[in-house]
Amino acid sequence: MPKKLKITNPTKIATLANFISLCRALLSIPIIYTLNNPGMEAVTFLLILLATLSDALDGWVARKSNAVTYFGKWIDPMADFICVVSVLGYLSLIGSFPGWFLIFYVIRHFIISISAIYFLNNSNFILSANWWGKWSAGITVFAIILYIWPWNAFPWLQELALTSSTFLLLVSWFIYTKTFFLEYRKLKNLNN
Repeated sequence: MPKKLKITNPTKIATLANFISLCRALLSIPIIYTLNNPGMEAVTFLLILLATLSDALDGWVARKSNAVTYFGKWIDPMADFICVVSVLGYLSLIGSFPGWFLIFYVIRHFIISISAIYFLNNSNFILSANWWGKWSAGITVFAIILYIWPWNAFPWLQELALTSSTFLLLVSWFIYTKTFFLEYRKLKNLNN
């Protein structure tokens, strides 16, 4: 499990790390634009690489600059979600990615988000990422890349990446659900 980030600057919003996260969400626009324009494959790849690297960079910048914020803990996964769902949505619409995965991904994120918001409103619990979720994010991006640029030498790799991503997303969802259940029991015991 990842080391829990200590909130060092709870109420600050305008930080470099948060700006990096916001830029990652906005990268979905040029990624989709370049996907829609033949001949821009190299630019698409560089934009996806930049979005992926920014996911590691924002957390590192927040920790190094003592600017870990409540907003940052919220905007980081939201930026990931916006970028991934935008690209998945586009690829699904043009028939280049399985639509069931997009639906599964959105439902999973929605349920986790609603639960996290409930606890944020009713206790001081703030959800932190787990390693299963981090790995699933990486494998999901890898699967997206394989569906954009299939490797004909390894035709089974797309399916393996998608299956692995689905498995890791399910495991992380189960862990989040268990965390929510334990937190709910604590909250219920406090109220009794």
